[in-house]
Amino acid sequence: MSIRVILVDDHPVVRAGLKSVIEAPDNIAVVGEAGSGEEALTIVDELDPDVVLCDLRLGEGIDGIEVTKRLRAKPNPPAVLILTTFDLDSEIIAAINSGASGYLLKDIDPGDISTAIEKAAKGETYMPPEISSKVFAAMRNPSPKLTRRERDVVKLLATGASNVQIAQELFVTEATVKSHLVNVFTKLGVDSRARAIRVAEDQGLV
Repeated sequence: MSIRVILVDDHPVVRAGLKSVIEAPDNIAVVGEAGSGEEALTIVDELDPDVVLCDLRLGEGIDGIEVTKRLRAKPNPPAVLILTTFDLDSEIIAAINSGASGYLLKDIDPGDISTAIEKAAKGETYMPPEISSKVFAAMRNPSPKLTRRERDVVKLLATGASNVQIAQELFVTEATVKSHLVNVFTKLGVDSRARAIRVAEDQGLV
């Protein structure tokens, strides 16, 4: 019996390429595709796949980490593999903590994608050596410490406040807010406000 797979990526061309690669082995079949996280949650209920191969960043709406959390919370959840171009330590750890069975980069050998799917379908995990080393390194090092003021900034970020609004709320200059944000991004290993909020929440820093 074939392993049933759903592809989740906001780029149709990427999904088409993945489908041709994944379906090369006779024991794997792509039974559905989704262009957003919300669509993925819907079709998983309809198609009952064994494995969901999901991009990390899906444009507007929920991202791959949130998709993983919600899918793994289901009564009979599929395995989830993250396939992305991003290898930030914080995102790898967040994906694993969300229940992902593996974290793959898009430059991976096509045969390794099939191997990862096969392992995930059996309830096993799969991570390339370079990703495994990042996970072990993160486990050896304690979570970054945000100062009280940096925590205040992240909390206001989570409300959708702009730099100007944060400055007004904290009675500081906008330049000071920008400085705090640079420190937060560096400590959390992120490159956007949205990721800073997500990682800080996942690591219990705010």
